[in-house]
Amino acid sequence: MHSTWVMAVKKVVIAAAGQGTRMLELSKDKSKHLIEVNNRPFLAYLIDSLLLAQYKEIILVVGFKVELMNDFVESYLPPKGISKDDFKVSLVNQCDILGPKEKEYGTACPIKCVKDIVGDENFLYVYGDNLFSVEDLKSMNIDDEFCYIAGLKQEHPEKYGVLIEDGDDFLEKIIEKPTEFVGNLVNAGLYKFTKDIFEKVLKIEKSVRGEYEVTDAISLLAKEKKVKIKKIKDCWHDFGNPNDIQKISKFLNGNT
Repeated sequence: MHSTWVMAVKKVVIAAAGQGTRMLELSKDKSKHLIEVNNRPFLAYLIDSLLLAQYKEIILVVGFKVELMNDFVESYLPPKGISKDDFKVSLVNQCDILGPKEKEYGTACPIKCVKDIVGDENFLYVYGDNLFSVEDLKSMNIDDEFCYIAGLKQEHPEKYGVLIEDGDDFLEKIIEKPTEFVGNLVNAGLYKFTKDIFEKVLKIEKSVRGEYEVTDAISLLAKEKKVKIKKIKDCWHDFGNPNDIQKISKFLNGNT
């Protein structure tokens, strides 16, 4: 039985341009997004969840070993009940638009690359090495004039960017890896953006890491009261180092 609920936000931008050097030898010849877990590329599980959450247009921003990403998209099989005609996956080459990694890199860069494709529509933004529940992805489908940042409660918030609320669910600021306790609601790396983000990513400068950070653009929007926090409830799995392969495998097998 199909839900009669109509999804308002249809487009999802997935940041998947990096190699993932923390995966060591595993990402030597392919990006970490294509490393297999239970005989499927990790990225396939993220796209599965997005399609099950009823998002229809996936825009993959790629860079490292683009030809392998092309092969992945061509061979990708959606979950049962979803036809290949029900959705669209397109590729955008970040290096073609912004130049090599050494010139410009960071989490804000994929957004710079998709302005012409997204246009004035609201869209979801997610990193290609993260996995969320279908319900949490659905909950970010908010078609209004605000941007949203997903917050998840963590026992060790000092490892993350902590979200500071300013009443009525508005984001006041993000404190990166605080040395003292300021809260336990952290940035889960899942966003819903309006077209306002495109102007702000052009105004930010390189961070201390030498990268263009999407959180700096979000901070500019937060000062204008344009960003709200959406608390997600289920899970957030990061795929960053070799140990995560077994963790993700257990999660997918229902052994959390």
